[in-house]
Amino acid sequence: MATRTTRPGPETDPGYPALKAAVIARTGHHYYRDKDGLLFDRLYRRFKACGLTDAGAYLAHLSGPETGPPEWAALESEITIGETFFFRYAEQFAALRRTILPGLIAARAQSRTLRIWSAGCSTGAEPHSIAILLHDLLGQDLPTWRIAITGTDISDAALAVARSGTYGRWALRTLPVEDQERFFVTGPGAPGASRDGSFTLRPHFRRMVTFENQNLLGLLDDGLPRFSDVDLILCRNVLIYFEARVVFDLVNAFGRRLKPDGWLLLGHAEPNPSFCEILDPVNLPGTVAYRPRGAMPAEPEGAPQPAVIAPTPWRPLPAPPAPVRVESTWVSPVRAHPEPASPPPPRTDPLDRIRTLADTGAVAEAWRAVRTALVEGPTQPALHYYDGLLAWSLGREVEAERALRGAIYLDGDFVMAHYQLGLLLTGVGRREAAARSLDNAVRIARRLAAEDEVPEGDGLRAGQLVATAILARDGLREDVT
Repeated sequence: MATRTTRPGPETDPGYPALKAAVIARTGHHYYRDKDGLLFDRLYRRFKACGLTDAGAYLAHLSGPETGPPEWAALESEITIGETFFFRYAEQFAALRRTILPGLIAARAQSRTLRIWSAGCSTGAEPHSIAILLHDLLGQDLPTWRIAITGTDISDAALAVARSGTYGRWALRTLPVEDQERFFVTGPGAPGASRDGSFTLRPHFRRMVTFENQNLLGLLDDGLPRFSDVDLILCRNVLIYFEARVVFDLVNAFGRRLKPDGWLLLGHAEPNPSFCEILDPVNLPGTVAYRPRGAMPAEPEGAPQPAVIAPTPWRPLPAPPAPVRVESTWVSPVRAHPEPASPPPPRTDPLDRIRTLADTGAVAEAWRAVRTALVEGPTQPALHYYDGLLAWSLGREVEAERALRGAIYLDGDFVMAHYQLGLLLTGVGRREAAARSLDNAVRIARRLAAEDEVPEGDGLRAGQLVATAILARDGLREDVT
């Protein structure tokens, strides 16, 4: 009788700790520091692809002079969660269209040059979106400008898609049909495309962008020398992979690579009060950007004028007021993820499994898992919270708002539910309601010690949440006035 082979795991493979250390040292992905199950799942796929059985053999394979370089490239593609779609985060692209890019165009009217860097560009939707914006803003003057838009990423597989400019319908999900027709040509299904076919970016947009394989950790050793004197750097939803010290050093390095009046845009959840030590945060409607210290505004006459924000000190309130009831409608998602080819195996704890599925991009499966778990635990606020975030990512606006409000109803002190609701309401222009939700988040977070981690905040500390929510809230109120 044949003996069934038990699949190894991080707790049974003696070579795993050394392999994990080597992977994090090479990539800087401290995101996986406390996610051994998730990291091992991805490593195990590469074990099988290479015909190897354990971490020790795989580490030796990575160390080989001939086998190492191509396998590192394959592994880096495997462990990077590549999520991207066109014009992701409407508030930031509104700021780019209305303030940042018009200001840079006005400031560069004499030299007619622009240098833009999309750091961690994944499959290229971000730099291609910038190309579309500049094409529209410059119009007939575009041929007289020298524009260099460069997208960099650690994943060769993602860069191959970026260079092809061919995407599935999911990457275009926020675009109206008329814009899909204006920016893309349709064709039969291509790798990564949906069953409805593929969409290839029109050549005059693709020609504006070049792509390179680069590891951002090179910035920490003053590497990547040609990325200097940059007008605009976008590094959105990349810093989540790195530990706090590395994040600060990377942002500092980005600041040094900007021109004196340049701009830096991070992901919605990535601003940190510590960045105010090295850069000036700038409040734009619905988002926060950064500029080198002392940068002079370069906005054209009549453009919205951003306000430079002074860092807000964290301080506790002795007696927080009663919760404020917030009424709102729903908004488009802050983040969404495509389905991966093979989601990770189920976990015993429903919330643990839901978080893992969401982290790996299996949003639809994670949402189904939430719905199933709610049948057994309908009074768990965290389940309603994830129900809201995941439904929002899938475009189910009504269910998503109901779920987030359900989390707040069950736990009025659920600070992340208030905070996320504030971000969501921002997107549809419900600024007063959004400000009330952000006020609630600030009030509740101030009951905690500044260094306390916020429940369901994925490592976010109370002081950081207070400062970030205040920036977002004050920006809403300034925009109203």
